[in-house]
Parts: sequence; C-alpha cells; structure tokens
Amino acid sequence: MAAYSRSPLLLLFSSVFLCGFGSVLGLEPVGGPPEPPILTVWTPDPPASDAPSLAADGWKLWEACREDLTRLCPELTWTNDLAVLECLQDRRELSGDCKVEVQRILHQRALDVKLNPELQKECMTDLGKWCPEDTEPGQELECLQDHLEDLVSACRDVVGNLTELESEDIQIDALLIRACEPVIQAHCHDVADNQDGDLMECLVQNKHQKEMNDKCAVGVTNFQLIQMKDFRFSYKFKMACKEDVLRLCPNIKKKVDVVICLSTTVRNDTLQDAREQRVSLKCRKQLRVEELEMSEDIRLVPEFYDSCKFDISRLCPNVAFGNAQVIECLKEQKKQLSQRCHQRIFRLQEVEMSDPELDYQLMRVCKQMIKRFCIETSSRYLFECLKQNKNSELMDWKCKQMVIKRQITQNTDYRLNPVLRRVCRADIPKFCQSVLNKATVDSELEGQVIACLKLQYPDQRLSPDCEDQIREILQESALDYRLDPQLQIHCSDEISRLCDEEAAAQEQTGQVLECLKNNLLEIKREGCIMEVVNMLKQSKADIFVDPVLSTSCALDIKHHCNDIPPFGGRQMSCLMEALQEGSVSLQPECQKRLQDRIDMWSYAATRTGVEPLCCPTDQFWTHEDRIPSETTRSTIRWIIFIAQSTLDWFPRLLPYI
Repeated sequence: MAAYSRSPLLLLFSSVFLCGFGSVLGLEPVGGPPEPPILTVWTPDPPASDAPSLAADGWKLWEACREDLTRLCPELTWTNDLAVLECLQDRRELSGDCKVEVQRILHQRALDVKLNPELQKECMTDLGKWCPEDTEPGQELECLQDHLEDLVSACRDVVGNLTELESEDIQIDALLIRACEPVIQAHCHDVADNQDGDLMECLVQNKHQKEMNDKCAVGVTNFQLIQMKDFRFSYKFKMACKEDVLRLCPNIKKKVDVVICLSTTVRNDTLQDAREQRVSLKCRKQLRVEELEMSEDIRLVPEFYDSCKFDISRLCPNVAFGNAQVIECLKEQKKQLSQRCHQRIFRLQEVEMSDPELDYQLMRVCKQMIKRFCIETSSRYLFECLKQNKNSELMDWKCKQMVIKRQITQNTDYRLNPVLRRVCRADIPKFCQSVLNKATVDSELEGQVIACLKLQYPDQRLSPDCEDQIREILQESALDYRLDPQLQIHCSDEISRLCDEEAAAQEQTGQVLECLKNNLLEIKREGCIMEVVNMLKQSKADIFVDPVLSTSCALDIKHHCNDIPPFGGRQMSCLMEALQEGSVSLQPECQKRLQDRIDMWSYAATRTGVEPLCCPTDQFWTHEDRIPSETTRSTIRWIIFIAQSTLDWFPRLLPYI
C-alpha cells in the first residue's frame, strides 16, 4: 500500500465513534433499529463548547448512512468502523443525507486539530515545534503542510493523507472556501460540488479575476506550493498520470521533478518523431495544465526560485509574484543576474521558445491576437505565427511589443530559435565551428552564430532552407536594429552619439541603420565599421535587406525589374545598370539612394582595404547568374547576328560544298 494510504485517513472519522452514542447522549432508543456499538478507539478531551458533540456526530452519521452501508457495503457491519468508513469514503453513489454528513464531519475535523485524533496523536510534538502557540483553529494543518519535509515520519504520513484528501475535495478547507466564495460564485459554481479536484483547478485558473481577493489568492497559491511537495497532492494529476509516473519516473516524488521528467519524455518523443508517445494521452493533457500553472509563479518551481532568490530581492524587490511578473523582470535584467539564476533563465527561455504556450506573459498579452491570427496554428509554431503578423494593421500594440521583445531575446543565441536550429543544423558546424567551440551550456553566444551565417549569405553558400531563415532575420533586423545583438555590442556608443533621435523612435523602420550608413565617415570604432560594411554587402546581395533603398525604389523595381528574382543581387544589378546606362528613367528618390549606396560602397572599400562592394559594370557578367552588362549584351547581339547570317547563307553554299 502507498505511503499515503486511505486507512490512516479514515481515523479522521474515528472520533465519530469514540463513545457509546446512547450513553453519552442519555438516549435509550425504544424499538427501532439497534444501537450502534460502543467503540473505544480513542478518548479525546471534551470538545469546545462551540464544537458539536463527537457522540452526536457519530449518531448523525449512523442515522444518515445506515441504508447506504446496507446497499453499498453489505458485507460490512458497524463493528468494523474503519472498514465502514473506507467503504463510504470511496463510494460516489452515497445518498444525499449520507454524503452531506460525511463531508460535514470532514470539514469540522479539518478546522480543528483537536477533533482529529490521528493528527493529534502523531503530530503533537511537531505542532509544538513548528507551529506557534497563537496558530488559530483551522490553520494547524496548513502549518504542518508548510513543514512537511521536517515532520517525523508518522506525522508526515497523516498530514500527507489528509492533503491528498484535500486535493480531491478542497471544500474540506472551510477557511479557504469561505475566503474564495466570490470567485467561486462568479467562475466556479458549475464545479463547486465536484470532488475530483475541479474546484481547485478552477480557482487556480481564475486567480487573477477581479472577484479574487487577497485572502483567497494567498490561500490558493499556498495550496499550490504545498502540492509541489508531492505529485500525489494534485488529485487530477495523480489520477491521470500515476501509471506513467510508475513506469517512466519511478522513485521521483516531488511534483516539479515528476513534471520535468514527464515533460522531457514528451519533448524527446516529439523531437525524435517517435512512432508512439510514451506518455499516455490523458496524462499529456493534464501535464499541460500543470506546466501552465507552474509557469505563472516562479515559487512553484522551488529549485528555480532558490537559484534566483538573491537576484529577485536585488533587482525585482517590488514586483508581485503572480502573472509571471517576477520571471519577466529577471528576463529583462538578464545581464545583471548571478550565474546560477542566469543559467535557469536561459534554460527556461530555451523551453519557452520551443513551446511558446509555456511563455505565460506572451500568451497573456497576445491572447486575443492568437485567436485572430493563429487559431489554426500548432502550439509549437505560435510564436512564428505572431512574428509573421506583427506588422499587420490589426495587430495589437502591446502584443507587437511583446513579440519584438521575444525576437530580441531569440536572436541572442541560435539555440533559442528552434526553426533556425533545425534548418541550419548542417550549416552551423560547417561555417561556424570556431564559434561553437567557445560556447557554454547555459549562456548566450550574443548572436555570434547568426552573425557567422549572415556572412555566408551574400555568396549564397548556405543551404536553401537555412538561407531562407537567415534572409528573414536579415530583413527583420534591417528594420529594427535592436534585433541584431552584434550591432548592439559594437555600435551602441556610435548609435548614442550619431543616431540618438532615430533610436528613440517608437516605431523602428530602418532609420537607425540608415543613419549609421550615412555617418560611416564619422564612425570611430572598427568593430562598428565592419558591422556597417557587412550590412552594405548583404544589402548588395538582397535589396530587401536595405529597407530604405527598397522602399525608395519600389516603383522602379515593379516597372523595370519585376520579373527578376530579388535574391543573389539580381534586382540590385538591374537598378544599377538602369542608373548607369540611363536607358530608363528612375524615380529621383531611387536615383539618389542608389548613388548614395555607390559612394558608401566605395568608401567602405577604401576604409577596410577590400575590393569595392559595387562590382564594375564592364565585366562580362556583373555576378554569377545575374543579368548581363551592356558589353555582354552587345557581344551576344553580335553572336546572334553571325549565327543568323550563317543560317541564311548556309543553303546557298550547299551546292558548292
């Protein structure tokens, strides 16, 4: 039998049968049913004047449940009190009167440890040791639950049994139910009478509703913290996953460790495309509920909380724990965190990026936008969906800012971008092994791997899927400089000095990068110069990596280069040739921007000592697979003319051959 079996629990009820019912009450029934037997399991102190008589409790229970015993447990008699009570407790088919009486006695016993003989017998020493003398009635159990790990074995078993029962029917905690009455009436009335953990789950899910008062919120959170101590204290989780736990996570007791064990198993099976998931479907569904609940409050993951306690008091002293606000605060202060806490935050972000539903703040802020844009999107790709729609006119401003914040984080390390990690799995070790050699397990690479892949983009050396992903990152970071961690590292001082006004703009549309390009002569830091030069090179290969130029030349691209692929520098070459040959008339703004780019490329070449980024137009081809220059076109026209002439004259020459 499990450590927390029901038999000790049933001793809760033994006080009901402590004395002979009739003798204590002075009742001598005449006729009718026989008296219940006199039971002398334990003799308590006389009850307080405001508590009901123990004997009266027993008499009422016997009267309310005698028919249920005959109907549901015919093999038992009242002489075996523990067996009777165990049978009644396990039955869902109790009559109304019997069910009410059983629950009433349970509630009353939970309010006062003196009415709980087993708890008083096994826990008197621990009560004196851990619970102050001014502990009010009804709070003794909560005190013992808070110190569960410190209790002696016998007391721990009794408290554990009672906590299991409480998780099944939270109405046993009368003080909590009284405090939570408003939110129960508003949001949980449909499950208020259920005894399968539904009510507590409903209270947790509605912790932040306007009807939730401080007393109820504290009580619900405290019960959640108690549940973390043993997975069996969460009734629905225990019932859904007990077989999976025994099979996959044996000898693990703490709920948080069980959740991590099962979640890791599910994640591994998913990533490896396992033919069959090892965790059962019903357990996976409840596991998701537990994961979402734990993501709301850092205290529900004790090891995480312990690792970051000092950082919380130092960096987030006035931040409330609910709604994942403390976790969000730590994320925003990541560079100032202690090593232990930083490692925890990095691992958390890695999990959240691969499973965005676990990002509590993102899901809360973007709840309506997910319904609008991503209703049919798999949970694994919710963040990708939000990224793709962030510039929509229908996108909520707060959600957009949250998405940008997550993108900034994601670009700090390729491991935080599961799509990039998958599509570039061959390219990363091929081109960026030197960067990987410097990586540590739980710290960011500050965008070095992504920067390395960007360098391969102009020469089209990346695999097709990886190139597509890098193109997307380049285009996004060209619009918003904050998405480029290497640029931030090397150019932060220059941005503050030269482009402060552009950086302060609420909406980023590429103005900061344009400012750096225009002020290339003024930039002093070599690292920043190279960042700008690399951007110029990348925009030469893809005009859409240069948002200002592509916007200025949008009409000309449509009219003169629309049938030319935009990648590999093809559209840029098309515009450059149109500018230099004068064969077509470009828009004035487009002409100006193109001439600016030529000057920038020339200066970048002299400043860095490399060949000009703008390829000369008198070469045979301006770029591999790019449209031919005028010299090339003239040559081709001569070849075609000669070939055509040969074909025309060839029939006439045949008689002479």
